[in-house]
Amino acid sequence: MCGICGEIRFDRAEPSAIAISRMADALAPRGPDGSGIVIHGNAGFGHRRLKIIDLSERARQPMNDPELGLTIAFNGCIYNYPELRTELEGKGYRFFSTGDTEVILKAWHAWGEECVERFHGMFAFVLQERETGRVVMARDRFGIKPLYLAEDVERLRFASSLPALLAAGDVDTKIDPAALHNYMSFHAVVPPPRTILSGVRKLPPATIRVIEANGVSRQSVYWNPPHERDPADSGVGAEEWRDRVLEALRLAVKRRMVADVPVGVLLSGGVDSSLIVGLLAEAGQTGLMSFSVGFEEANGEKGDEFVYSDLIAERFGTDHHKIFVPSDKLMDALPGTIGAMSEPMVSYDNVGFYLLSQEVSKHIKVVQSGQGADEVFAGYHWYPPLMNSNDVVGDYAKVFFDRSHEKLKTQLGPDWINGVDPSLELVREHLERPGADTPVDRALRLDANVMLVDDPVKRVDNMTMAWGLEARVPFLDHELVELAARIPPEEKIRDGGKGVLKDVARQVVPSEVIDRKKGYFPVPQLKYVDGPYLDMVRDALTSQAARERGLFRKDYLETLFEAPSEHITPLRGSELWQVGLLEMWLQTHGI
Repeated sequence: MCGICGEIRFDRAEPSAIAISRMADALAPRGPDGSGIVIHGNAGFGHRRLKIIDLSERARQPMNDPELGLTIAFNGCIYNYPELRTELEGKGYRFFSTGDTEVILKAWHAWGEECVERFHGMFAFVLQERETGRVVMARDRFGIKPLYLAEDVERLRFASSLPALLAAGDVDTKIDPAALHNYMSFHAVVPPPRTILSGVRKLPPATIRVIEANGVSRQSVYWNPPHERDPADSGVGAEEWRDRVLEALRLAVKRRMVADVPVGVLLSGGVDSSLIVGLLAEAGQTGLMSFSVGFEEANGEKGDEFVYSDLIAERFGTDHHKIFVPSDKLMDALPGTIGAMSEPMVSYDNVGFYLLSQEVSKHIKVVQSGQGADEVFAGYHWYPPLMNSNDVVGDYAKVFFDRSHEKLKTQLGPDWINGVDPSLELVREHLERPGADTPVDRALRLDANVMLVDDPVKRVDNMTMAWGLEARVPFLDHELVELAARIPPEEKIRDGGKGVLKDVARQVVPSEVIDRKKGYFPVPQLKYVDGPYLDMVRDALTSQAARERGLFRKDYLETLFEAPSEHITPLRGSELWQVGLLEMWLQTHGI
C-alpha cells in the first residue's frame, strides 16, 4: 500500500520534478517506508512506499523494467500475484524482485489491457511505455484505491489524494455546482468523475485509460457484473446459496492474508467483521490481533459495542485491543480527521476509523475490514421497501436522499442551484440501465458500484492510510460479489437484511452477534452537535471565507444553529454537521 503521483506532459515540456516532489511529500503518511521519483521523456512518477510484500529494495518504486522498457507507480495489492508470476515465468519472463509490482509490469507486456481482468486485488497504477510515450492508468473494480486527476491541454497530474494535487499548485479550486448538489442530496456521495472541485476529477472504478504521447486518450470499463438470475441457478435453494457464499468468503479472506508482515482485523463486533475473525481462526490463524473503538455516550445513546467485540475476541482467542475515546480526545482528533479526507466525507465513522487506525498502526501494518457487506448482501433498511416498487427512481430517492431538490433550493445560496436536479438524474441514469432484474437488484448495483466507492470504501482508505495502515476488504472480492449479484433479492433481504450472509454466519460465529440490532461505529457527540462541537461548526460557517463563498443561505444556517438536534436527515445524520463539515474541509485545505 502506497501513495502514487506524477505528471504527464502533452506539450514536449519536461515534467516538473518540483511539482512531483510536492505531491509525494503530501502523500508521505501513505508510505512512510520509502520514496522515489523517476522522470523519463513525457512522464514523471513519484512514489511513497509502505512495505508489505517484498520488503527489499528490489521492490522499490517507481519501478523500472529496462528489459521491457516500462516504468510504473502502483498503489495497492494484487493478491494472486504468486499464481500470475508462475504463469508469466512459464511464458519466459524473468523477475528481479519477489513482489506484486513487477508482476503488473510483466502482465501488461504479456496481455495488454486484458491484464487487469486477471488481477484479484485492489489497485491504482500508472505505467509508461518508454518507447512509445504511451501512459496507462487503471483502477480496481471497486475503486478501493483512489486516483485523482488534474488535467488541461498541456499536462495531466495524478495522485492518490486530492490534497496532493493541491500541493503541486495551479489547480482550479472553484466549487463544482453539480458535485455540491450531489453532496447535499446523495448523502454526501460525489460519484466519479466529479469531485467537489471543478479542476479535479477521479478515474472511475473498473476503468482503464490509455493516453497517447500527444494527449489523445481513450478509456473503457472492464468489469460490470449483471445483477440478474442465471437460469443455471433455478433450482438452487437457501442452503446451497449459503454454502456457495461461505466457500467464496473463505477464499476471499484467505486471499487477503498474502503479506510479508502480520495481518490483523478491525473488529466492530458486528456480523461482518466477526465473520472475518471466525474464518481466520477456522483457517488456523494464530496470534491474530483484533482492534475495536468506542466513544462516550450522548443524549442517552451508547457510544460503543465492546460487549460484542469482546465476545468474538474471547471466542476465537484473538489478541484484542480496545480503544476508548473520551470526548476531549475526539475534539482534538477532528482537525486531523478532516485533513486526512481526500474529499469532504460526512459520516461520523471517519473520526472512529482515524483514531482506531492511529492505534492499530502502532502494532501492525495490515488489517482486514468488513466494509461492503451491506451493499453486496442488502443489509440496509432501504432495500425491503423497494421489493415491489413501481417507481424505483422516486422510491430510492425517497429512502436514501438527504433532501429533495425543492428543499435544497431553500438551503443553498442562489448562485449554487438552478432548475436542474443533477442528483436525481444521476441516480436515474444508473437505476434504469439494463442488466438488473428487480428494483432491489438495481438499488444494490447502484450502491455497490457508486455509493460504496465514494463513501465507505473511500472513508476506510483515507483514514487508515493517514497512519500508514493498509486495509483489505474481503467482502469486495469480485468473485464473491459476482456470486452475490446472482442470488435472488428475497434471499438477501430476509431476516432484517443480509439473510443469506446471516445463514453463513451461523456456521461460524455466536448467535448473539447475529441476532442483535444492526450497529455502526457510533459517535453520538457528532450526531447531536452541541457545546464545543457547535462552536466549532458555527465559527467555520460564519467566517469571512464562508460568507464570501456563499454556499448556504444565512436563514438556513441560523435555523440549524438554533436547534441542531431538530434537523436530522432521513438517514439519521445531522444537517448542521453535513454543511459544517464541507466548510471545514474547504478551509482545512486552503480552498
